[in-house]
Amino acid sequence: MTISYDVTGEGPAIVLLHSAVCDRRMWDEQWKALTEAGYRVVRLDFRGFGESPMADAAYSDAGDVLDLLDRLGVESAALVGSSYGGKVALEVAATRREAVTALALLAAGMPGHEHSAEARAFGAKEDELLEAGDVAGAVELNVAAWLGPEAGEEARALVREMQRNAFEVQLAATEFFRSSPEVDLGKITARCLVVTGAHDLADYREIAAALPERIAGPVRHVDLEWAGHLPSLERPAEVTDLLLDFLGGE
Repeated sequence: MTISYDVTGEGPAIVLLHSAVCDRRMWDEQWKALTEAGYRVVRLDFRGFGESPMADAAYSDAGDVLDLLDRLGVESAALVGSSYGGKVALEVAATRREAVTALALLAAGMPGHEHSAEARAFGAKEDELLEAGDVAGAVELNVAAWLGPEAGEEARALVREMQRNAFEVQLAATEFFRSSPEVDLGKITARCLVVTGAHDLADYREIAAALPERIAGPVRHVDLEWAGHLPSLERPAEVTDLLLDFLGGE
């Protein structure tokens, strides 16, 4: 196992999956609270993020999550995924549905989603900055795009640090081996909480609207009027309470 991870606590398992501008440190505020609430909490860095190196052979992030669960002896878990981590959570739940008890998706991506013109324009601008060697500019572009108005300086500094680290690790690689499994979302039977932010790109509200017809499990949608793309960093305590309420429900 080449990915870095943390495990703490006793009780039902929860796996925290980070966004593609962050790493497992984005869950620092939720990590302690979920442990104290009586859960066994797992968080990991996808390859090329945080303390996990880039891969040297074909892999998928969903496959890495499933391999980690097997290594830890976790037969079933609730998955909490932010943005890209939400997309991975959906892939895991569709691949091994009996292993996933619940899904909490925070501004989640979705397999097969076609990005809007706004999202494509952001990606093009990021590529332009990186190709020009302006890593600092690309970092600031991400900080401005993905954090809503409620985010404080501490959250902005952390996202800045996590995104810069991801760029430095990934830009140093000569090859990129990641793939996404083809999955049938209709196989997902776990109950699902979908959280969106009013200050986020419209793509993520479109995904939230599509999920009830794509998955078999019940879906509850909460739109946060104050939130951008990373609500768990913008108002950590409020999002922690939302997660605890959902995870403790039937």
